[in-house]
Amino acid sequence: MKRLVALWLCATVWLSAGGQSRDWANTGRYAAANAALAVRPKVVFIGDSITEGWYSAHPSFFDANGFAARGISGQVTAQMLARFQCDVVALRPRAVVILAGTNDIARNNGPIDEERIADNIRSMAELARAHGMRVFLCSVLPAARYGWRPEVTDAPDRIDRLNRMLREYALDNGCEWVDFHPGLADADRALDARYTRDGVHPTSDGFDAMEAILRPYLKRYLR
Repeated sequence: MKRLVALWLCATVWLSAGGQSRDWANTGRYAAANAALAVRPKVVFIGDSITEGWYSAHPSFFDANGFAARGISGQVTAQMLARFQCDVVALRPRAVVILAGTNDIARNNGPIDEERIADNIRSMAELARAHGMRVFLCSVLPAARYGWRPEVTDAPDRIDRLNRMLREYALDNGCEWVDFHPGLADADRALDARYTRDGVHPTSDGFDAMEAILRPYLKRYLR
């Protein structure tokens, strides 16, 4: 079964990249860091610039607890799915935290509907579950607009629809649903100004708020 999943993933990734030979998913980004791990991480966080920035802002949260952050700025869910094998499965963690989807909403790789975004995230969760990992599936963070994509004007509605799909999948498939919205969204469904400078990326205070929400879920893995 795992072999079939792997073959399907390879085909899907090749098609998502348009058959290009370049490292579209940047699978080599963490190759040296992965090889240098002395012990396997307890939890791997996979995501985009939010996860990458989380480690930059709060490295002690990860290092002190034996967590690994594998975020790459600008990535969409298809790219994360393409590198899930090398950046998550190969590290053999006990659990994975998946925080993904906002760059798809921002159309970083072109237009995509919510169902296809959810499919990519579900596929990551399925790969993790097939390898015995506990899955912590996170809601896409609130965002009202994207400074680099001013033409995207429907982000709150699309994020709400995507999060409903992800929540339903999590509850139906034994994943932990981590909902950041109640603690981070303002009345307009934007990222609260107390926690961001650009409306998309959390500040250090924003990551404090996220950790406060996430820590109870990860308590068995915290040192």
